[in-house]
Amino acid sequence: MWYGGLMEFLDRRLAARAWRLCLLFALAIFVSATAKTASAETKRILILNSFGHDFRPWTEYERTIRAEFTRQSPWPLDIHEYPLVTSHSGEEYPEVPFVEYLRAIDSVHPADLVVCIGTQASNFVQQNRGRLFTATPTVRTMVEHRRVRSDGLTLNDAVVSIVLDFEASFADMLKVLPGTRQIVVINGTSPNEKFWLGEMKQAAKPLEGRVAFQWFEDTPFDEILKQSRSFPQGTAIFWYLMNVDAAGVVHENDTALKRLYEAANAPIFSNDDGYFGQEIVGGPMQSMLEIGRQTAAVGVRILGGEKAGAIKMPAIEYAAPRYDWRLLQRWRIAENRLPAGSQINFRESSGWETYRLQVAFISAVVFLQALLITGLLYERRGRRVAESEARQRIAQLAHVNRYTLAGELAASIAHELNQPLGSILVNSETATLMLDTPGLDLKELKEILSDIRRDDQRAGEVIRRLRSLLKRAPFEAKELDLNEMVRETLDLVAALADARGVSLSNVLAAAPLQVKADNIQLQQVLINLIVNAMDAMSHLERSQSSVMLRTAQDRDFAVIEISDTGMGIPADKAKEVFEPFYTTKPNGMGMGLSIARTIIEAHGGEIAVENRAGEGALFRIRLPLARSATSDLAAS
Repeated sequence: MWYGGLMEFLDRRLAARAWRLCLLFALAIFVSATAKTASAETKRILILNSFGHDFRPWTEYERTIRAEFTRQSPWPLDIHEYPLVTSHSGEEYPEVPFVEYLRAIDSVHPADLVVCIGTQASNFVQQNRGRLFTATPTVRTMVEHRRVRSDGLTLNDAVVSIVLDFEASFADMLKVLPGTRQIVVINGTSPNEKFWLGEMKQAAKPLEGRVAFQWFEDTPFDEILKQSRSFPQGTAIFWYLMNVDAAGVVHENDTALKRLYEAANAPIFSNDDGYFGQEIVGGPMQSMLEIGRQTAAVGVRILGGEKAGAIKMPAIEYAAPRYDWRLLQRWRIAENRLPAGSQINFRESSGWETYRLQVAFISAVVFLQALLITGLLYERRGRRVAESEARQRIAQLAHVNRYTLAGELAASIAHELNQPLGSILVNSETATLMLDTPGLDLKELKEILSDIRRDDQRAGEVIRRLRSLLKRAPFEAKELDLNEMVRETLDLVAALADARGVSLSNVLAAAPLQVKADNIQLQQVLINLIVNAMDAMSHLERSQSSVMLRTAQDRDFAVIEISDTGMGIPADKAKEVFEPFYTTKPNGMGMGLSIARTIIEAHGGEIAVENRAGEGALFRIRLPLARSATSDLAAS
């Protein structure tokens, strides 16, 4: 029993604790929701603008103040803006229906704060304070300190005032344009504008004698436009306001300023940066951003619980001078004439400033390309020098090789020369005897002299071929007939082949094979291959030794084949025979075939060797046909 009682007691304790936890959790949720609701409470702000929706710069100020409230406020905001549509009228306060309208709105959706922009809106609220917004705090902003009616302010009113220093504006115009002889002031004729006309005239008095002022106070705006087209040289224009002109015409938005900008032959200045950005040169001006920032800061403090009347703000003076670079250029105003600390806006960037990264990247690429091209040109020059030196070395080796070949051909050359020289000797002796014989046979003597001339030409041709073979000349490619070059080469080695008992034969292409080549070097290659073939058959009988030269055309190439009936080349040595210093001769240098390959490759051709089945070796040379020959082939 005691066990059951204990369990019952524990169950009651646990149930009570669970109830307490539930109550605490519910209380926490309630407090959190209440705090969240309080923090998320929307604040309602009513903005009264002294002018309509389309009056510049007041609409710009309203947008700036609205944006600053949104940026600075920790609460959600419900902002509504209402313009005093008759503020430009000649009557001071004709808005009785408008007062009733605002009262009706405020009774349904009471405002937490009223913001009055401009003197007219401030005076409107102050005039109707007894029946409108009686307990609602207000912020009076954009009110010039001279127009603040301190006697009518209550503990619910805070003021963000400004300072309009017209004398500073006029002095800046004279500093920027030292040649100014006349300042034209553009201002309207509404009550507010007339007040400021008097203030501007007061500010102009210290400058009397230094510059003339033209006020246009009784001139309709259209007439001002006509005169602005021909203002005398040395004129500068100061734009203040043009809400209502002397003819009673209302000028909304900034149409009047734009029309003046298009017509006037003089630069336009202002003291309000709400106009800045297209028509105004600039100068010391009220800052929309600073006014908006301070207005919103005061409003947020009031919404946070501070008493409006306890917030005292110093009057906002002109910001640092600002100038439009585009208009400085248009009116040829030197930047060194601007006051120290001036800001220059809308400066058109140079090509370098606009595309700095792109230009730097392209310049780097061009620089790298220039380095690469320079390196390639240097390498190309080095390669050409190396190729030139290599050709000189090849020419020297080829020249030495030709002397070696000439030594091997010496016996056959001597034999070729002995025959015509012997014939010349016999014929000359015969002619001498005939001259001593009575009854000289002139016909026979002419035949003898003709034989002497023929034998002389034959000997001269042998010597010419030998000189051509041995002379040291630079590489010179000319068009030649490959068939004719083969015939000359066979004539040159015919005596050597006869002395060694080797049969020479040829099968030449029916059509000429025009190639662009150095005749001496190609002859050297053929002689080298023919002599090597003779050496390879030195162990054979005369009847078995033969060398065949064959020419043919293979598409765009001329082909020369030199075959023999020797033992051929070992299969494992076929690729080595063209390497320098490879030789199978006991006294050979191993340079002949290497030089031959270098010469053929220098002509854009190729040389190869293969073994014929049981019939010796075959060397094949391929040389590109000359372009003229290729063109003739294509035409045919």
